[in-house]
Amino acid sequence: MEFGRELPKKRDPKDRIGDYKELYLEFGTEKVETQASRCMNCGVPFCHSGCPLGNIIPEFNDAVYEKNWEEAAEILLSTNNFPEFTGRICPAPCEAACVLGINKPPVTIEEIEKNIIEVAFAKGYIKPKAPKERTDKKVAVIGSGPAGLATAAQLNKAGHSVTVFERADQIGGLLRYGIPDFKLEKWVVERRVKLMEEEGVVFKTNSNVGENVKVKDVLKDFDAIVLTGGSTIPRDVPIPGRNLKGVHFAMEFLTQQNGRVSGKTFKPEEEIWATGKNVVVIGGGDTGSDCVGTSNRHKAKSITQVELLPKPPAERDATMPWPNWPMILRTSTSHEEGCDRNWAIFTKEFIGDSDGKLTGIKIAEMGWSTPEDGKMPKYQEVPGTEKIIPCELALLAIGFLHPQHSGMLNELGVEYDERGNVKCNEKYQTSVPKVFSAGDMRRGQSLVVWAISEGREAARHVDTFLMGESKLEAKDVSMLNVNSL
Repeated sequence: MEFGRELPKKRDPKDRIGDYKELYLEFGTEKVETQASRCMNCGVPFCHSGCPLGNIIPEFNDAVYEKNWEEAAEILLSTNNFPEFTGRICPAPCEAACVLGINKPPVTIEEIEKNIIEVAFAKGYIKPKAPKERTDKKVAVIGSGPAGLATAAQLNKAGHSVTVFERADQIGGLLRYGIPDFKLEKWVVERRVKLMEEEGVVFKTNSNVGENVKVKDVLKDFDAIVLTGGSTIPRDVPIPGRNLKGVHFAMEFLTQQNGRVSGKTFKPEEEIWATGKNVVVIGGGDTGSDCVGTSNRHKAKSITQVELLPKPPAERDATMPWPNWPMILRTSTSHEEGCDRNWAIFTKEFIGDSDGKLTGIKIAEMGWSTPEDGKMPKYQEVPGTEKIIPCELALLAIGFLHPQHSGMLNELGVEYDERGNVKCNEKYQTSVPKVFSAGDMRRGQSLVVWAISEGREAARHVDTFLMGESKLEAKDVSMLNVNSL
């Protein structure tokens, strides 16, 4: 009641588009302590339900308010292996469920979380904690994104010998090559990987199971396998002109730029640049926003983002009451840097020249019907709205279908669900008894915070499978699923 919601100031957009450094300025521990004081320590803390990890939020807020940062870190790390990731890139569903948010701006939970872990690192509270005793069990974790890292950290904590296989040249998966440095600088990932190595986790890069690492060898050498390779097959736009030069999946564009920032070089004919081009980003989600921010840093001539769905409302309405996650209009830091946003737009055709190069996109406005109970809304093209807009670089940011089936998964012989994801039982176990799966590979494309949650849960079930019981922390399922992210 005494203090309003306050967040750290952002660097000027004109300055920050000249580099790939993180966007926010230092906030200061005193301001964080003030923000933590806004937490009401509710009798029923709905923020728990909003967080897929079940973070114990009022308790760590109170510890920060009392200036006991070490205790705050202990509380936070009891449920979240990587607060330095979620504190930077999570959309904060916990804040959407904050009780204070019913009639006032919610507590700045995400910013408090980020500061807790950074203060903990700065003050030396975070030290390698290798298990005192080792079991004789060996576990292979295939994929080093957030789900794989969480799985590995937990199983190593339980005393098992964990080896993480990563097909790329560096550890981190989506964290390393999917999320731009201006949202998550890679020293943050490298710091955590180094800590895990010191705790005993073995990382193997350039190790593509099913290609240069034989599936049969992994099955023979390990007592359990956890598949955490993510959802990697992108959704496409099968329209005329799709094969023109200049049409790319968003992740091709983002992965390449992340590589450049870390010092990698590419053949000129393989490079994807937005510099001096009219860029059209197809897809209105976070990945599309990342394409906008990266294109601004490339100094694109123009950036247009189109979304098939209609423009969402600015605030909650009756269809999305508190504490559910509200599907409202969100303006990202990338949008603030410059972008023409358009909703209810249907992409009809890619237009090219005689050399096969993209020169434009034919689009049209869509009219959406009012959804009936239990039915999807219908849409149709609005007559007379078709037009061609100039475009030399089109980026498809419309999500992912499922994990790659060819290679490892088909060789293992795991079953798939109706969406093409790896099918598991309630214990995260696939149709192959000693093979488990977690993260986007199991649940489909989702949030980093859900990937970490999945990794932790899978690890507990793997530990039980190997030892007959597990002392790893279990998630409090009684408080979950209020939000449907």
